[in-house]
Amino acid sequence: MGRALMIQGTGSNVGKSMLVAGLCRAARLRGLTVAPFKPQNMSNNAAVTVDGGEIGRAQALQAQASGLVPVSDMNPVLLKPETESGAQVIVQGRWLTSTRAADYAELKPQLMGAVLDSFSRLKAQYDLVIVEGAGSPAEVNLRRDDIANMGFARAADVPVILAGDIDRGGVIAQIIGTQAVIDPEDAAMVAGFLVNKFRGDPRLFEDGYALIGARTGWRGFGVCPWFPQAWRLPAEDALDIAARPKAEGLHIVALTFSRIANFDDLDPLAQEPGVRLTMLRAGEAIPGDADLVILPGSKSTRGDLAFLRAQGWDIDLAAHHRRGGRILGLCGGYQMLGRSIADPEGAEGPAGTTAGLGLLDVDTVMTGDKRLTQAQGRHIVSDTPLEGYEIHIGRSDGPDRARPFARIGAEDEGAISADGRVTGSYLHGMFSDDAFRAAFLANLGVSSSHSHSAAVEAALDSLAAHLEAHLDVSGLLEAAR
Repeated sequence: MGRALMIQGTGSNVGKSMLVAGLCRAARLRGLTVAPFKPQNMSNNAAVTVDGGEIGRAQALQAQASGLVPVSDMNPVLLKPETESGAQVIVQGRWLTSTRAADYAELKPQLMGAVLDSFSRLKAQYDLVIVEGAGSPAEVNLRRDDIANMGFARAADVPVILAGDIDRGGVIAQIIGTQAVIDPEDAAMVAGFLVNKFRGDPRLFEDGYALIGARTGWRGFGVCPWFPQAWRLPAEDALDIAARPKAEGLHIVALTFSRIANFDDLDPLAQEPGVRLTMLRAGEAIPGDADLVILPGSKSTRGDLAFLRAQGWDIDLAAHHRRGGRILGLCGGYQMLGRSIADPEGAEGPAGTTAGLGLLDVDTVMTGDKRLTQAQGRHIVSDTPLEGYEIHIGRSDGPDRARPFARIGAEDEGAISADGRVTGSYLHGMFSDDAFRAAFLANLGVSSSHSHSAAVEAALDSLAAHLEAHLDVSGLLEAAR
């Protein structure tokens, strides 16, 4: 059996996912076999695994950092929000049920077995498993039957490193306060702490760092400065994609839906030197200089279609199309572009039928069956090979399917309007394919020689070097058991 170490945070977005990715790459570069693990994740940004399941996209990146293909065991419980108070529950890659947040607590005791089962399989295969917590152990109101933080750590006997985020302020209180509110037996699982996202002169924090150690009695593993190449890694939040705006280039506008899913489809486009990507927020109008508007995936297609209309984006899209602009719908966005979306069984929400935007001559019917598959095929317009994946419910058909977007095996995929300016596809991840992305952009007048995959690999190597330079990585690895 291998050893394991868990990174928990004093709150959400303290950088746990990136720390785990960097430690996975650092351990791999030290010659260890290593795998990532997150007992419970909440995200609509999912990846299809080699065993035909789905996990959080952050764990897929951590698998890449480890030199592995993603498998369902790396994230045995995935919660995919559908509404403000409800979510799909994915267990070991497969849909189990949909539940309201208020009822999820009653379900958690049934899930610990699957979590420990997946963890044991990984631990038996690798020298090291690096575990990522969710949210914070300081949320003691959620401690009962916890499977995400200290409940898992104690059940699996995994030592914990607590990470605080100094960028948001109050990191001394974050870490000392966490110790103050958690159960003493939970606190005994903590092997030490680290401070993340520091900006400026670290000498200015020496007294604060010493104070945390003195007050908690926990070992400090270092202060990690802000990682400047973080923008090269797939974004954890859709609005993070817009962190490096450009003044020039092909203007691609992506609509930020309220239940946007698989938004990392857009990362490779954002990093193209000749592309200016705008993530359009609620209340903002689609700019008149947009060359291409992308309707991304959604976890609640009919709900987000109503959200789109509430922003007036349906009017903007019609005007954009009249001006000769292009439109691309991905997965849920593809379904919105059609004439209608029918959900007779309430597979994605209340049963019923919603009129679509009418920009593609197709109709969609939602079914309870989810399609989860890796896809390899050929882009018909450019006659270029492409790779991606499908993760959706619903089937779309109609006259515009006679002009497919791609050929996947023996099947036609997607649809293109008669004027050639509106396209829909169920494929995710295809813009990460460098050859396809270059061909797609060439059709829009942009030359591309950027390798997204090489850039991500280089960023992971730089992240590992960054952690090695600023944290006691040897001590962290020695703390694993």
